[in-house]
Amino acid sequence: MHRLLIHRSYECPKWMEYLFVYLGVLVGMAGPIGMMIQHDLRDWAQRQKKCHDYLLHGSTIIKDAWWQLNCDLVLNHPPTFEIEDRVSKNRFYQLLEKSWMFQQLILAVPLYMYGGFAWLVWGISVRIVVSVGGHWLIGYFAHNQGDKTWEVEGAAVQGHNIRVAGFLSMGEAWHNNHHAYPGSAMLGLYNDEPDPGWWVLNALHNLGVVKNIKLPKQLPVRTELVNVSNNMHNRIERTPEDCKVAQFLRKDT
Repeated sequence: MHRLLIHRSYECPKWMEYLFVYLGVLVGMAGPIGMMIQHDLRDWAQRQKKCHDYLLHGSTIIKDAWWQLNCDLVLNHPPTFEIEDRVSKNRFYQLLEKSWMFQQLILAVPLYMYGGFAWLVWGISVRIVVSVGGHWLIGYFAHNQGDKTWEVEGAAVQGHNIRVAGFLSMGEAWHNNHHAYPGSAMLGLYNDEPDPGWWVLNALHNLGVVKNIKLPKQLPVRTELVNVSNNMHNRIERTPEDCKVAQFLRKDT
């Protein structure tokens, strides 16, 4: 959802876009339009020369957890964000935006009917706590400590790669890479950076379902991007490749 709806780093059929966005909404953070606005606000603020601690995860971990998980930031003069018509005027996205909390009921009812109260708690409440809390925790460390390959000159906030969370986060923890190339569909840019999200997109691309994938080499050159790594000569860039699963499915059909 992040790489598709917010950054448009690839194209896919509408039914697949709706499915990915719906699964993203079920994480329990906000509706699709709300998540876009939250992302754009944070992204805009972090590119400024100065950034409020709330938006850069700049306070202590306890204080930041309280802020991010319990509070809203209200600005006297907020920036204006224009959400494109294909999202803001889309009836499906408008419905999700109005009812994103209630979408949990679609899962809650069958979970309760099948497994009772225990399945309801683990399938809805615990899942949402882990998902939202995990999103914040990775975000906190990804803006404070970890490996860096690049720095963005003039930006108040630098992203960090959180190696231990690379696989668990579907590749989203390669946040230094994302700060450097936000429009890239691939976040784990090297072979030693596991990126399950990219593996899925690569397989779908092999099947011809996902098209027009954007990678760093297809993005505009950023003059403010500075390489700060000392071991680039030892690393192998990841490239699109044939997928054995996709090859098997093609043969089978």
